[in-house]
Amino acid sequence: MTEPRTHAIEVPGAVIHYDVREAEPGAAPTLLMIGSPMDASGFTALAEHFRDRTVVTYDPRGIGRSTRTGDAGESTPDLHADDLHRLIAALGGGPVDVFASSGGAVNALALVARHPEQVRTLVAHEPPAAQELPDREQALAAVDDIRRTYERQGFGAAMVKFIALTSLRGDVPGDFADLPVQSPADFGLPAEDDGSRDDPLFGQNLVTCTCYEHDFEGLRAAPTRIVVGVGAESEGELAHRAGVAVAGRLGASPVTFPSHHGGFLGGEFGMKGDPDGFAVTLRQVLSEEG
Repeated sequence: MTEPRTHAIEVPGAVIHYDVREAEPGAAPTLLMIGSPMDASGFTALAEHFRDRTVVTYDPRGIGRSTRTGDAGESTPDLHADDLHRLIAALGGGPVDVFASSGGAVNALALVARHPEQVRTLVAHEPPAAQELPDREQALAAVDDIRRTYERQGFGAAMVKFIALTSLRGDVPGDFADLPVQSPADFGLPAEDDGSRDDPLFGQNLVTCTCYEHDFEGLRAAPTRIVVGVGAESEGELAHRAGVAVAGRLGASPVTFPSHHGGFLGGEFGMKGDPDGFAVTLRQVLSEEG
């Protein structure tokens, strides 16, 4: 595998930057790794475990190096899916294998529903598909409260509530908005509001991602092999529960991966998972036949 080479493509309303780690031609398709709102840098450790394959990572629109050139409104999973469709076309059209994490998994599922011919195997790890939870009303109300907190008080206050929601195990309580919260300073977050409202998570993707209604009929009919992953250490958390629910809607059981929601991370953002063990499981899943 070569060192990553950066490329860019223009798409409607954005310029998308992506990195290609080229490997010798082989039987395995290109492996595309995607997150949201995480950028390409989050896959540094995981990509090192697939040096025998060409690996592509990218920054979603409005994140990292990928700038938005049009309307600065929210980015939807369908919009991200169209960007991914154009990216895969720029790579030669596919089919590619996709490992997708968190919001990236939501976007990848939207891609497969629209363009299944471009993806051979999709491994969707812990998509936060709150619409599929039995406690969806409480979960979506909590998301709405986080968004309102961001609009009123800024990043630090919103992030504290986001951490509380995503680390919560079990059903989301109906009074989530009224629960006491810790100070942002307790998490090393800014306590003061700097006035900005363009954060990629809270300003662009949080609501549209968690509220997205997937086309399960289209996904079940797709020739793409879809595998949903969940973390061994995240049982009971919102994204884990949503992953189990999505797998059930697809008529399958989820595959358990080592570690937590970010189990593939090697400390890129201060969060350390088990990228070695995670890569072993991912390689096994990708090598299995549908």
